[in-house]
This record gives sequence, C-alpha cells and structure tokens, in this order.
Amino acid sequence: MFRKTTLALFILVIFSFSARSQNGLPLYYMNLPQNHLLNPALRPTNSFYLGIGITGINVNINNNFFNMSDVLIPGASDSLITFLHPDYDIDKFLGTLKKSNFLTPEFNLQIFGLGFNAGKDLYISLDITERVEGNISVPGDLLRLGLGGNENFVGKTIDLRDLDAGLIWYREAALGFSKLFGEKLRIGARAGILFGMAGLNLDNRSLYLTVNDDYTHTFNASLMANFSGPVEISFDADNNPEDLSFDEDAVKSASFFLNTRNAGFGLDLGAVYSISPKLSVSAALTGLGYIKWKDRITNLKAESEFTFSGFSVDDVVNGNKTFDELADEMLDSLRNSFVFEDDKKPFNTMLHPSLMLGASWNLTEKFGFGMVSQTIFTGSGMREALTLSANLNLSNAFSATAAYTAANHRYDNLGAGLAFRLGMMQLYLIADQIPLYWNRIISDGSEIPLPANWNKINMRFGMNFVLGNNVKKKNDKPMLVIDQKDKISK
Repeated sequence: MFRKTTLALFILVIFSFSARSQNGLPLYYMNLPQNHLLNPALRPTNSFYLGIGITGINVNINNNFFNMSDVLIPGASDSLITFLHPDYDIDKFLGTLKKSNFLTPEFNLQIFGLGFNAGKDLYISLDITERVEGNISVPGDLLRLGLGGNENFVGKTIDLRDLDAGLIWYREAALGFSKLFGEKLRIGARAGILFGMAGLNLDNRSLYLTVNDDYTHTFNASLMANFSGPVEISFDADNNPEDLSFDEDAVKSASFFLNTRNAGFGLDLGAVYSISPKLSVSAALTGLGYIKWKDRITNLKAESEFTFSGFSVDDVVNGNKTFDELADEMLDSLRNSFVFEDDKKPFNTMLHPSLMLGASWNLTEKFGFGMVSQTIFTGSGMREALTLSANLNLSNAFSATAAYTAANHRYDNLGAGLAFRLGMMQLYLIADQIPLYWNRIISDGSEIPLPANWNKINMRFGMNFVLGNNVKKKNDKPMLVIDQKDKISK
C-alpha cells in the first residue's frame, strides 16, 4: 500500500510537477539483424539468425533541458551537491529551460528474434519484444514556477496546454519482410500485434494556471488522467482520490502477463534504392499504431476552475518544510479537484511515428559513409536528430561504426558500435552519446569521474545465433549493392 506522499507525487508528475525518443541511429548501417527495427527494408548479410532471451536489450533516456552536470555539481571541499542544495545556482539552471521541455525514458527487450531468406529475393523476420516507453513534456514556465517560486508570476496566467505525460508497457509480436523488386529497389514492411500490460495517459484538452495576488494558484482545467494496470485508487466519502495501492498478486499471476484485452496494432514501412553500385538512399516510416486499453481502467477527471495554495520546492531547499509536508499540502489541495468516473471508459494511446531518411556512399565493398535523419512526431511537436557515420563491414564476421549525432540542441554527441562473430554466435554493443568532457569530483578521498554534458543515454547490446553469408567470393559474378547490408548477385 502506498502512503499519501506516493499518491501526491503520482498526481504531481501527471498533473502539475515542474518537472518516443530518438533510437540509437549508429545501428542503421551496421551489419546486424536488428537494423530492420529501424527500417524493415534493411537486412543483414547472414541468411539466418535466431535470438532468444538476450538477443536485444536497448536502454534509452533522452531529454532536452538538463545535463548530468546540472543535477550533480561540485560543492565545497570537492563534495557533490544536487539541485536541492542551498548553494545550488537555481537561477542559472532556470535560464537554460526551453519553452517545452521533454523527458523520454525507454526500455526494449527483444526476447525472440528470427530472420531468414525465403528464396532469392525475399527476407522474412519475426520479433517478440517487451517495450516500456514514457513521455513527459513540461512547459518551461511551470518548471520556473515550481523550482524558482511564484513571485515573478503574480497576476499572470500561464498556458499549460503543452503539458503532457504518458507511460506504456506493452508486448509487440511483429512479422516483417523485405523483397527486392527489379535490380535496384528493396521494399520492406513490418506489422505487429500489440498487447498492453499497463498504461498511463494524460488527455490535456485545456489547462491554464493563474498566480493570484495572495500567491494562491487558480487552475482552469479540462483534462483526463487515464490508467490501466494493477493499480487501484481508493476514494473518500466525497468520492475524491485518497490513496493508491499496487496489486502485487496480479503482477505475480500468469493471467497478467498473458493478458490480451488491451490490444493494438503497429506498422513499419521502409525502402532502399540503389542509385549506383556505390550510392544508395533509404527511407522508413515506423511507429505507426495504437493500443486500445480496456482492462483494469481508472479515470480521473478535472474539468472546472479550482484554487489551491501555492507551492515551491524552494521551501524544501531552505528547510522551511520537508518534502513530505509539501506533498501532503499538494495532495490536500488537489484531491478535491479530481472527479472519479466509475464507468471505466476505455482509452487509446497512439505510438509516436518516426520518419527516417538515409544515404550511404560505399568507397569499397567493406568501408563507406552513411547519413541518417530522424524526425519523431509527438503530440506536442517534432524532435529531430541527424547522424553521420563511418562504417566498416567485413562480411558478417566483423562490423564497426563511428558516428556523430546532432540532437537535443547538442552537437558533441559521439557514438560507436562493434559486432563480431565467433562461429555461430554474434555479439554486439552499441553506445550513443559517449561523453567527451568529464569533471573529476573528490569524495572521501576517491576521484569520481562525472560527465560534464550528458543529456541522452542510449545503449544497445545482445547476442544472435547466425548462419550463412550472402556476400559472394571475389571470383563470383558481379554484385549489385542494395544497401551496405544487402548484396544480391545479378
């Protein structure tokens, strides 16, 4: 059972706390079976691959408004302090905020993967993947209000329609193919059935906040918070949310993991075109789809004008209040503003589509350069990244890439990837956003290296079992290159 503080933080994150993401693009031009997850028309040179359990693990945490050095900084006597410390320069941090600030955590576990040639020109894949994807988008003024206090906002109204929050956990079972049409064009598609395990969605139709002369906050809101999962909210006699509990027994049951009531559909499309034996271009539209949530539904609705006493994390920093006291005050103010709807309305969550455009220039059969542009479409706008890479592919025995990515208003992002084959076993590791600058902090006599500028973490690793090789020997007939990983003899 969660206490009142937990419920306050839960509502805070969804509703008023002042506090799909770019994938690791270095994978795009590596000779790995997993590159079809970025573009279903891409394929490896091996003719068969199988992955079970740890075939693909991907961790991605992405934001555009703080770096590691903004959260942990050197203090007195070489100690580390956080943004809640009185010596922290909060005004400097607030000055870096954007109009819209996002945080997108993501975790993917490919528990099963299969790919094989089905004839001369057709490649088929099957994947089962567990996915957890989050998206929090917070207006800069709301962060300034919560962290810096409300003195500068008295008499003003803040537009919070860009406030967005969502978190979904789902399983994807997808079947894909790529086929060569003619001698230069390869087209791929990947369609999947989605099964939602748990979901949280904020439907923000209208939200404005006014700071009154007495420092109270008036909200004019029309929004809905929807939940699906093993979470139950208890209500008081007036039908207002009072406490939140987690159903541990449900999570331990097989019926929870095999639940098919929250069903959806996903679709990826892609193409690769060979302009010449050395130059090819590609395009992919991925992440088309939705999940309809029907099981274990809870709806919280706020559609009115309501006022609660002002709050500021500054009270905690200065020691005037504990965080528990601040949470209790917020809970008391907010609980009467949400209305429980017992009809348990199903709700939809949409995936975030991604458009990728790529071009590769092969200097030799083994070495070349690549460029990939990615645009992710979210409910509040677009997020873009551009990756330039140098790629070495020695058949399917060894593959390596060195990449540079511009994303999140940062231009110092280096990435690298390695994949090598030991008999039937192929191991790979790809890291994006490798820190270039490091601070050294001394704590208890030991040096602690700390990345100075780090606002994105992306790592992918795994193991495949592979067979065969589509690359012909030198004395074979000439090749036609349909991308660095797809060499089909004429």
